[in-house]
Amino acid sequence: MALNHTTMIEPIEHAADILSKAKSAVALTGAGISVESGIPPFRGKGGLWEKIDPMKVAHIDAFLDDPATVWNVLIKDMKTVLDTARPNPGHAGLVDLERLGILKTVITQNVDGLHQMAGSSDVIEFHGSFAWQSCLDCNRSIETSQVDLAQIPPRCSCGGILRPDCIFFGEMIPRDALVRSQQVSAACDVMLVIGTSATVQPAATMPFIAKDSGAFIIEINPEPTPFTSRVSDLPLLGGAGSIMPRLLKAIRRRLPST
Repeated sequence: MALNHTTMIEPIEHAADILSKAKSAVALTGAGISVESGIPPFRGKGGLWEKIDPMKVAHIDAFLDDPATVWNVLIKDMKTVLDTARPNPGHAGLVDLERLGILKTVITQNVDGLHQMAGSSDVIEFHGSFAWQSCLDCNRSIETSQVDLAQIPPRCSCGGILRPDCIFFGEMIPRDALVRSQQVSAACDVMLVIGTSATVQPAATMPFIAKDSGAFIIEINPEPTPFTSRVSDLPLLGGAGSIMPRLLKAIRRRLPST
């Protein structure tokens, strides 16, 4: 759905009013915020799961049964993309909100590490991180950027097979990430929901936790999602890379000059 510039002015100004007064905002981000960095989404139209069956290549049992195939079909290409991906203005906008003292925490469903690369200091990685690999034998950690793909599956110096530190289907969400996400969601006064389709549980419950605790929900997505009608107080339809700079500009107009 295409919106012209004048259509977006009022909602962005409203969002700026809300955020400029926020004391403890939290952001929940999904794949949509990283699409503008060249990282394709997993779900939705054009997503990776339209092309390959996640139960065959992204389930922990599939990896343990045949790690070479999973590396060749899924992980190798992910590494190639993420090795060159860089944060976009959507990520940078969240860093700016943190520096203004508005945003406290980012809860992300992404495993690309772009929030940290952009400069966000408190990031809860709900599904783990692709930035590191672990050895199945000795548990040694190795930066993904340093992994040599000459041998598939790549191996640790001890000979053990490496696996990414992100969550496969069939694995549990790290308990500390889940508990802390629930805590910050319940404590925030504003939640920004950015680039997520609201289909992955339990991450999709966080806006509802925030809403039930009295938070104002601002959603930034290119198209309406299940959140839009059920929980969002203010949907801003568009990409985060275009909306966030305009939102920051409007917020700065409302803050005392320093």
